[in-house]
Amino acid sequence: MNQSFPQGPFPPPQGDRAGESADVEGERACSETGGSRAPHPKVLVANRGEIAVRILRALRQAGHPTVAIHSDADAGAPHVRIADEAVALGGSTPRESYLDIEKVVEAARRTGAAAVHPGYGFLSENAEFRAACDRAGLVFIGPPAGAIRAMGNKLLARRTMADAGVPVVPGSLAPARDAAAARRDAAEAGYPVMLKAAAGGGGKGMRLVERDGDLPAAFEAASREAVAAFGDGSLYVEKFLEGPRHVEVQVLADRHGRVVHLFERECSVQRRHQKVVEETPACDLPRDVRDEMCAVAVRAAQAIGYECAGTVEFLVDCHKRFYFLEMNTRLQVEHPITEVVVGVDLVRAMTAVAFGAPLPWSQEDLGQRGHAIECRVYAEDPFNGFLPSPGRLVRYRRPGGPFVRVDDGVEEGDEVTAFYDPMVAKVVAWGEDRGQAVARMAQALREYEIAGVRHNVPFLLHVLASDEFLRGRYDTGILGRIGLPGDPGPGVEEAAAAVAALVLAEARAPASPGGRGRVSAWRAAVLPGVGRRGAWR
Repeated sequence: MNQSFPQGPFPPPQGDRAGESADVEGERACSETGGSRAPHPKVLVANRGEIAVRILRALRQAGHPTVAIHSDADAGAPHVRIADEAVALGGSTPRESYLDIEKVVEAARRTGAAAVHPGYGFLSENAEFRAACDRAGLVFIGPPAGAIRAMGNKLLARRTMADAGVPVVPGSLAPARDAAAARRDAAEAGYPVMLKAAAGGGGKGMRLVERDGDLPAAFEAASREAVAAFGDGSLYVEKFLEGPRHVEVQVLADRHGRVVHLFERECSVQRRHQKVVEETPACDLPRDVRDEMCAVAVRAAQAIGYECAGTVEFLVDCHKRFYFLEMNTRLQVEHPITEVVVGVDLVRAMTAVAFGAPLPWSQEDLGQRGHAIECRVYAEDPFNGFLPSPGRLVRYRRPGGPFVRVDDGVEEGDEVTAFYDPMVAKVVAWGEDRGQAVARMAQALREYEIAGVRHNVPFLLHVLASDEFLRGRYDTGILGRIGLPGDPGPGVEEAAAAVAALVLAEARAPASPGGRGRVSAWRAAVLPGVGRRGAWR
């Protein structure tokens, strides 16, 4: 949970006074609208893991009392310990806990929270959750329900953006109700095309179709998958772009009509539509294209009356033409790289905006300095199909060093469960230029110590060392081209983990009747801290 430079390598755009001004305005707005415990209203964080830890820290730094929620599986998690209060929701699965709107709203009511920050994932892009917060009189730190709905349905989002003059990938602007309708749309767009689920994303209900004769079977399979994942089998057709890049723009909007962008992020290093490595600024993107893309992102946010932090995602083809892909109406996983390059605490800013504060910057006040890279560290096995690797973190040592930030929500001895996403941490490295940022990131990953679960750190190092990544000219197919590193197989790390697990089990064993549960000097040496009260939970 180390965040060594949460404000970036230089002060906020207008100095400390601008940040203070936003806080004062937000507090005044809350007080005037009846928010509880002004000037620092209590905020419930409706999430878990590293993002809950990151949000809780920002809120406490700004003076807000905080509330955490947790499932039974997360009862001893770091985000629970960091918060001022914690509410047990019961159960271990997401549906029993973090996805239960009624339980989350009730937890806010019981603790006297004035606001809810949803983080990302879970209920963060759920318009019904936003509406439930509105009915309960809770400030939702995110966009209006209408904006969430407009962007939540991918087809509706395409039509909305097209009407606003935002370039969209050629394809359907209405649902393809059957394979025949999809074939008409595909013929107009031109093969190859993608079939996509209108109600969701993440690769579910998605099929690449290269020839007209393959479309009927692909339509049936994609529709079945969409029904299973989203309860809606509606599909649409989108022109498949050869070798595209995935570039997104961070936007921030207040309720007074001001919208600014905080520049772009390159997110093309992805596996099965899941981002793995992100960086900013984007490489090999002409300045005029970057500026136009950022301006279009602002126009997209204005078109739907957006408020708070959001991200407009684009596909960029080999000719540097860009097309709207989707808008994420929440805080992004990769927001830290924007924070450290632009020098803005996005969580603090979006909280102030939610309480009515105007944005303290104009677009001209914002700029980029240096280069930042983020790597997502997962408890998964790259050499076994990237399958999740749940287990106990019998050894966990996060890296450090100049301008290295680690956002995580685990400690040594914690359990990585099978109930939730297996992401362990996000490592961010900043440099004066891209070369320095890459070097710092590689050093940080080499220093990472994780044992007890399989993880993707060797794979991340392999990606960073590849010629294609180092040249900075890559697209979304990069991981398929560079492949996997050699499988190290079970080695010293696994052997050390096995020994550590035995020692940990012995240390946690109840003392014999009448005994005091002694910890031997050998065990204390192998696992420092085992003998200290409260070191292991």
